[in-house]
Parts: sequence; structure tokens; C-alpha cells
Amino acid sequence: MTVVQGTIAAEARLRWLTQKLEADGAVTIAQAAAALDVSDMTIRRDLGELEERGVARRVRGGARAVGPQSFAARHDRAGRAKSRIASKLVDLVPSAGAIAFDASSTVMRLSGTLRHARDLTILTNSPDTFGALQGQPGVTAVLTGGRLDPETGSLVGPLACRTAAQLTVQVLFASAAAIDPVAGALETTLDEAEVKRSIAIGAGEVVLAVDATKLGGRALAVGLDWERVDVLVTELDPTDRRLDPYRDLAQIL
Repeated sequence: MTVVQGTIAAEARLRWLTQKLEADGAVTIAQAAAALDVSDMTIRRDLGELEERGVARRVRGGARAVGPQSFAARHDRAGRAKSRIASKLVDLVPSAGAIAFDASSTVMRLSGTLRHARDLTILTNSPDTFGALQGQPGVTAVLTGGRLDPETGSLVGPLACRTAAQLTVQVLFASAAAIDPVAGALETTLDEAEVKRSIAIGAGEVVLAVDATKLGGRALAVGLDWERVDVLVTELDPTDRRLDPYRDLAQIL
């Protein structure tokens, strides 16, 4: 990778480091500091930020790329942002009918906020979300079935996809590992991307909920392209300039 001349803004450094991790699987502090013309301490802070975002795992002298993370590892990351997103999503949930929740920790936060549910059926491929919905007044939870992915904790495979594709729902509430203004909503595994596409087939509307750290990120596979996304929800104010690349692609909340 070519040397980047001069000190550059934090987000540009984070993009460079993310691309380096994706390409090489690892990066050293010394290498990044030299390429980006910043101090070792700056790179340490940047790698700490990438670790918080779930992109990197810090090791002695640098960091390594990480693959799919367990549900438990994702659940507490960016908790304040996810709570803010859930507060926006709750107004989009109907009191009756059928909807779907993907296996994301972001969407699972909705499970405890369904105060107005009257006769609501919720399809999900997440055993954790299915469990959280048990006992909720006015809610019937339906699990897709399928093979449990030990890395992500979600149900995937042909059975999960077939079940999802045969059911129609009013709204699919989904998140993503990253979103790109060209490619769409991206996932860390091909299996997870396939299930998400299958659920979207029978959805009248798709609401994509991601925290701001996912904007402009990269991941392995396209789960949802922009033609299938109707609403984009983040913790940001809808007028935030970071959302500008997505304004012509979906309604911003």
C-alpha cells in the first residue's frame, strides 16, 4: 500500500486502517504511523476505536482483523447508540399483524419496547431474540428454524431461508455489519446475507437500523441492496452530514 503523505483526518485514518486489515489481515503500529505520518499514540487510539467498532482485535505492536462476532460480543457494543435507535424504531412497529426481526443485537433492543402490541406475530432467525419475546403481551414469536451458526448465534442455512421466504410480513427490521452507499447493507457471512435476503422477499417494507460506526464500512457479502431498503434509521440527527450519501437511497430517520 502506498504511503499517505501528511497528517489526515481521523475518519480517513480509520478507513485506511480498515482497508489494511481487510487486505492483509493485520497491521502494525509502526507501519501505520509511518504510512499515515502520525504518532504511534495516534495509531493506538485509532486501533482502540476500531476494536470498539468490532473491526479489529488489538495485539502486541498492532492489531488483527476479526471475523464474525458472537451475539453476546455484539450486544453491549455501542449500547447508547442502539438504545437511541430502538427509541426511533418503536414508532414504526404496528400493534397487530406480522413483522420480522433479524438476528442483530440492534434490532433485539426492540423486544422490550413493544408496549402497544395487541396481536403481533414476529418472525426471527435469532434464538436470543425469540427468547426475549417470550411472555410479551400481545406478541407471538416464530422462529425460522435452521442451522445454528456458532459464531454469530443466528439460524442460517436452507431451512431458515425456505421458512423465511414462505412467510409474508408487513415490515422487516434489520441491521447490518456495515452499509455502503453503492453496495447496500453488508454482512460478515454469506449465510447471514442469504437469510436476510430471504426474509426481505416477503416483506412489504424494510427498515434498516445501524449505528453510525457502520456507515461507509465494508464486510464480506451483500445482504440487502438499496432497492429493498425503504427506511434508514441511525442514532444520528437526520440532518447530520454523515448521512448525506444515503439521502437519495432511503428515507432517513
